[in-house]
Amino acid sequence: MTYKTPAYYFQETSMHIHSPLAIHGGQKAVQRDPGDLFAWPIVTAEDEAVVLEVLRRGAMSGWDITMKFEEEFAAWQGTEYALGFNNGTAALHAAMFGLKVGVGDEIVCPSMTYWASALPCFSLGATPVFADIDPKTLCLDPNDLARHLTPRTRAIVVVHYAGYPADMDAILEIARGHGTRVIEDVSHAHGGMYKGRKVGTLGDVGAMSMMSGKSLAIGEGGMLVTNDRVIYERAIAFGHYERFRSPMATEELNPYLGLPLGGHKYRMHQMSAALGRVQLKSYDQRAAEIRMAMNHFWDHLEGVPGIRPHRTSTGTGSNMAGWYYPRGLYYPEELGGLPVADFCAAVSAEGAPCSAGVNRTLHDHPLLNTCDIYGHGKPTRLANTNRDVRQPPGSLPICEGINDRTFGVPWFKHFRPAEIAEYAQAFRKVAENYCLLIN
Repeated sequence: MTYKTPAYYFQETSMHIHSPLAIHGGQKAVQRDPGDLFAWPIVTAEDEAVVLEVLRRGAMSGWDITMKFEEEFAAWQGTEYALGFNNGTAALHAAMFGLKVGVGDEIVCPSMTYWASALPCFSLGATPVFADIDPKTLCLDPNDLARHLTPRTRAIVVVHYAGYPADMDAILEIARGHGTRVIEDVSHAHGGMYKGRKVGTLGDVGAMSMMSGKSLAIGEGGMLVTNDRVIYERAIAFGHYERFRSPMATEELNPYLGLPLGGHKYRMHQMSAALGRVQLKSYDQRAAEIRMAMNHFWDHLEGVPGIRPHRTSTGTGSNMAGWYYPRGLYYPEELGGLPVADFCAAVSAEGAPCSAGVNRTLHDHPLLNTCDIYGHGKPTRLANTNRDVRQPPGSLPICEGINDRTFGVPWFKHFRPAEIAEYAQAFRKVAENYCLLIN
């Protein structure tokens, strides 16, 4: 459902709209002490007790607790298998290996994302190719995807960016038609729904980070989820040598038992696994409260010029998960061309955290264009391909311009209407007085 803001909250705060902007010496819109409104993760006595139990018995490097966490996580995720990793980058790396991404292969992923969605493929001898994003979802644009697929494309990496579920129907149709596998990067969207199905269960394999800043935070860790036994066992063989000792159903792996195929040690630290078991029990309830709070915030700002919510319609069976890394969409043409950085500075002066932009694009970074990482004598991105896959400025226009059209908003962890109203008022006040910021 959509949470509508009661009219009296608007009446309560409207007195500030025409007061001087705080950046010019006026009173701040946010007056209340936030307390624990933004504190995350929520750590209870139970969380502390299970971590101390692992510490006191010296079981940090074992895997008994981790295997229990994996079992519980797979049941919660709705997949046959879950495999814990020391971080999300390792989980993504193993997902690529699980799909047999290797020398000469290409992967396609959005350019505007965290680097771990793409760069692990380098160590497998593969090449990243980048696609553009949709300006409203901030996720991989299916309309741009097909032109980047070639006979070398082994996998598509889909990022459910800032909690927004990507257009999986269209992406999967393109992938299946091309015979290409799909990795879902769920690092921003733990427990999120796409048309009634949990993200991470729609592609061939899902991978995610659960570091301390994420909406499902277990200290430091990652998780791989899949229904494919071969992917799961290849991921074990890749970086879990201590669990790669007994014969596998995937017979091609069995001659190599006992040593990690990737030469990596990727197991999850058991204090993180113990914390994860407790956090998982409360996660859905806490994420639902976060969504209620964030929807309440955005409902306050309905109709305000120049700003729009980055959120999916809950009426479709989709949601914003734990609303990690919440963003707003910025339309400077509605605010006299006011740059988003100036807008954010004015909102921050009102007492509400606000920053311009999102992740920087990858395709135009020197690492992807000129860096010879492994000593091939040429840029690593060209080392294992027979074509120049580099993408010059102007090739992905939405990605390249998106930092001028996005901004961060407060990530509320509790549904406290009066406090949320003040933060919303900071954005409304600046947007409705934008002319005072234009020279």
